[in-house]
Amino acid sequence: QVQLVEPGGGLVQAGGSLRLSCAASGRTFSAHALGWFRQAPGKEREFVAAIDWRVSTKRYADSVKGRFTISRDNAKNTVYLQMNSLKPEDTAVYYCAADLIVTPSSTASMYDYWGQGTQVTVSS
Repeated sequence: QVQLVEPGGGLVQAGGSLRLSCAASGRTFSAHALGWFRQAPGKEREFVAAIDWRVSTKRYADSVKGRFTISRDNAKNTVYLQMNSLKPEDTAVYYCAADLIVTPSSTASMYDYWGQGTQVTVSS
């Protein structure tokens, strides 16, 4: 069992940066693949980034490649999402997710554990 807690996102101007974090509890955190998803008003939840437990494989949505970086610190049971060059279209509720899968997945249904979500707003 893994529980995920995401501290607050925030409001940032376009072109700015923000780092999200997600703290996990549970003995098997280091064995889980971790992902970030987001959901904008009126839209479906979409994949943002994912990382495997070995920190050897990272996946990104095309829309965030080159701007966002996912990382994790297994000693701190925390996963991060560094977001640079933010755009108004990045505005959404961001969720972290975890599951015991070897290859980090871009499919939301592959993840059993989810954080409560945190709001990120990018103003133009």
